Amino acid sequence: MLFIRQILFNILFYSLTAVLCVVLLPFTLLPRRRYIFFLTLYFKFVHVLEKYVLGLDFVVRGAENIPASGAFIVAAKHYSAYETMKPHVLFHDPAIIMKNELKYIPIWGWLAVKARMIFINRRAGDTALKSIIEGAKRIRREGRPLVIFPQGTRVSIEDTPLTKPYKGGVIRVYEAAELPILPLAMNSALFWKKKAFFKYPGKVIFEFLPMIPAGLKGSEAMERLKDALETNSNRLIAEELENRRKAKINA
Repeated sequence: MLFIRQILFNILFYSLTAVLCVVLLPFTLLPRRRYIFFLTLYFKFVHVLEKYVLGLDFVVRGAENIPASGAFIVAAKHYSAYETMKPHVLFHDPAIIMKNELKYIPIWGWLAVKARMIFINRRAGDTALKSIIEGAKRIRREGRPLVIFPQGTRVSIEDTPLTKPYKGGVIRVYEAAELPILPLAMNSALFWKKKAFFKYPGKVIFEFLPMIPAGLKGSEAMERLKDALETNSNRLIAEELENRRKAKINA
């Protein structure tokens, strides 16, 4: 039964994505705010498929740590594509920092450009960093959340900051844009692994941690960020694994 649900979800997910990319294209002619409304609907449709076809849902902890208004940086763990589709569900009109290659995907890239995401060429060095900082300052003026995955790539639960180090870009943005950082820990790796075709039912936990205020020394902010994300993501993963162990014993 699970196998059938996994196959059905993948068919519906990729079909929905292909169809809605085409359907959304004319909406790029609308004012951006109206376009964002329809783009957000896509991500909400994906969540409906996850919940009712695959049986994968999410809960939010620490919502009281999310600022009620204004711009801020959301620094999150990045285990798979799953969490890249949730900022538009969790926040209003977020900007996501993503690799430059995605901009050139036909149709999908045009949609992301209209949404004013921040694209970086990771091989461009200082030029890439400059574009991130300029983008972050623009996002601050617009009062939007800025989502960044500070390790710069997808990781597995076996990875540590030694094997997949945190990149300095997040702190350069933090210092240049003078924005606070909202750390976001999660356990999504146990349900939707990087590059995995099969996804699994369950409940992802998104946990927003206490804000790292603007104005700290870069080294201090980085240490606080790493400790918050690593300690709490590992805790959430251990919590889920323990729940599975208990469920197996009681079965």
